[in-house]
Amino acid sequence: MTIGTLDAQPIRARPDLVAVPVAAAVEAWSGAVSPDAMFVAEIDPQLADTQAFCARYGVPMDRSANCVILAARREGRSWFAACVVLATTRADVNGLAKRQLGASKISFASMDAATAASEMEFGGITPIGLPVEWPILIDAAVAAADRVVVGSGLRRSKISLPGAALAELPNAVVLEGLGRPAATDGA
Repeated sequence: MTIGTLDAQPIRARPDLVAVPVAAAVEAWSGAVSPDAMFVAEIDPQLADTQAFCARYGVPMDRSANCVILAARREGRSWFAACVVLATTRADVNGLAKRQLGASKISFASMDAATAASEMEFGGITPIGLPVEWPILIDAAVAAADRVVVGSGLRRSKISLPGAALAELPNAVVLEGLGRPAATDGA
């Protein structure tokens, strides 16, 4: 199996290439998509950011997904949630995500809060292995992808898996239109 120009290995064979909560989630996996369909590849951690990763390793941006952590609030209660969208789009945080979560206020979680709460590295956060109480909002295009590349919880590797696997995560909700076309320079 390859991820762009990278040789990838079955995720179960390389738990050292994923964050501890990711490895635990894969071991406990009970979804219809088998963990045998999940692969991991080591990368240069300096190239973990999506655009740099895709350019260096030959992965199309529309085959790469970003996971952003949101901080939601309503009536004195606060919680985290995740949004997963294709790298060619931006999450509709202030519209669809805010409504779906029933939040009165929503923002991107700070780096320190996101990494501490997820137990993952910034730039490598993935929906796999997030705390089970977190809502995970997944754009329909991600869930429909035959394969998509996501973070591994670490900056030094990436995971390739069927998009349908992400829809099987605890608290996952697939939403049409969560990923909105990204603005282009000069537009």
